[in-house]
Amino acid sequence: MLDNNIALQINRLLQLLLIIGTSLVSLSTPAAEWRGLFALEFRQYLQDKLDSRQYDNYLSAVINPEFYHAWDNNRHSLTISPFYRWDEYDEQRSHADMRELYWLYIADSYEFSVGLRKVFWGTTESQHLVDVINQTDLVENPDGEDKLGQPMLASLVLTDWGNVELYVLPYFRERTFPGKHGRLRTIPRVDTEEAALYEDSKRNKHIDLALRWSNTLQSWDIGLSYFNGTNREPLLVPTINSEGEPVLLPFYELMQQSGLDIQGAEGALLWKMEAIYRDTRTTDYFASTAGLEYTFVNPIDSGIDISVLAEYLYDDRGPDATSPFDDDVMLGIRMTTTDVDPTELLFAVIADRSSEARIYRLELKRRITNHLKLNLEGMIFSNLQETDPFFSFQQDDYLKAELVFFF
Repeated sequence: MLDNNIALQINRLLQLLLIIGTSLVSLSTPAAEWRGLFALEFRQYLQDKLDSRQYDNYLSAVINPEFYHAWDNNRHSLTISPFYRWDEYDEQRSHADMRELYWLYIADSYEFSVGLRKVFWGTTESQHLVDVINQTDLVENPDGEDKLGQPMLASLVLTDWGNVELYVLPYFRERTFPGKHGRLRTIPRVDTEEAALYEDSKRNKHIDLALRWSNTLQSWDIGLSYFNGTNREPLLVPTINSEGEPVLLPFYELMQQSGLDIQGAEGALLWKMEAIYRDTRTTDYFASTAGLEYTFVNPIDSGIDISVLAEYLYDDRGPDATSPFDDDVMLGIRMTTTDVDPTELLFAVIADRSSEARIYRLELKRRITNHLKLNLEGMIFSNLQETDPFFSFQQDDYLKAELVFFF
């Protein structure tokens, strides 16, 4: 008999497929496009686990198709992108999501969309402070780059003095966290099976609002943003769950955030910056990430472009910051081959200036054919202090191999 959680995930997947099938009944035209990916992932941890319920290696698979259909000279379009991951051990990482399901209308000077979308704001490499529209899908990767689909009404107005974006977000989505059998998680773990805590009485029904202005001035891209709503980054409150286990419960505050992102190019040099001022019930603070990227294009006819990256990460809360990056430096190097099927290698380290704590990251991406790609990834946590938010990861150094098939 199927485990209840597995049965629930299968049921969710069937619901997603039903939505897709129903939507496509009237859209079987030559203009419809299908694409997507299927991937197999193997993750091996290099040190002993801290929790006996965890494992040393994990096998998982993901499927993420996308359907796109446009009509009326591309003024109207429909995008549907369901996502499903199965994980061998981590019941919370086995999950389904509708990454995108939205209708978009494009006019001469404005756009309007309704549905679930992914919206990205940001310029820097090490973290994205201003990116607050979508919730982080933390079970996918600890780097926070993967996002859940966000229900929204969105509009974009094009003017001579810049682009203005307005977002109405009627439903909040809680962050995903690894389960009791997963790794790269806190100890005690974050329990998402218990009801999360909210500052607002409407809980996940609070209507959030976001506004962004952006423009290009010569070789500089500038964005100013404002967000008023539920903080995507929860505080973690210690408690005892219904099974008598010490756990952490997410607490979602309301917040206001003003943001600035800048990116400028001067020849081979790229300047980047993100800065925010965030105000919540418990605190208000300023944080920023700023740096540069310089690219040596095909030096000595090597067939490789080499980029050097450097960023400084700051949070004025200092040791009280919920982020691990309050006074840190990121240094990295990226090498990309210039052949038809390029290989990209990235090595980076984030160093805490007030301690010996280091986070090392290695990524290797190689396109084998037009439909096949190999991704290798490794992360090492070194000299983490007990006060560091990443301290629970001290035994979670890992290597990951992923084979991706595109269709």
